[in-house]
Amino acid sequence: MAAAFGYLLGSIPFGLVLTRLAGLGDIREIGSRSIGATNVLRTGNKVLAFLTLVMDSGKGAMAAWMAIHFWDFEAGLIAGFCAVLGHNFPIWLKFKGGKGVATTLGVLFIASWHLGIAACAAWLLIAGIFRYSSLASLGALAASPIFTEYLATRPVTILAAGLATLAFIRHHENLARLFRGQESKIGEKKTDTEPTDEDQSTSG
Repeated sequence: MAAAFGYLLGSIPFGLVLTRLAGLGDIREIGSRSIGATNVLRTGNKVLAFLTLVMDSGKGAMAAWMAIHFWDFEAGLIAGFCAVLGHNFPIWLKFKGGKGVATTLGVLFIASWHLGIAACAAWLLIAGIFRYSSLASLGALAASPIFTEYLATRPVTILAAGLATLAFIRHHENLARLFRGQESKIGEKKTDTEPTDEDQSTSG
């Protein structure tokens, strides 16, 4: 029950809903084609990007918190993980969603607020130095299982490790672009004509 609840709540595509309501079209047709806050920012609307960030984080936090409230702590961790799965693979969008970083951070805050703060601090530090959202996200989430050894319990460590693994799987295209030096930096508007990994693979 907790897993299904978490998945359904996590699958609400706030980035897509907000940009459509604002008359900006389908967010999946620009930039990285993702429904997350980073791609919403590429529309140039910082307010919508901020709202997407808050709402995507909020649905992960809400899924975990409500499951803890109605069931127990372990159910909350399960619901939180499934909320990230729902964001990444929403049934409403043919299982093509976002990367799940904001939702993951929301879950981590509920699992352990110390861990949530540490992960956000790591993200801000890496993003401030390198200006790559994907690199900051992967660095922060890769460090989160290490943080939990000092800040939380073993079940939270397992959750953090699982979420970090999922993040690396979802960011495989970003990793490839980082290695090629083609990843867009924070605040940089990616054009529709910029080749995606799929375009590059078919062009030789």
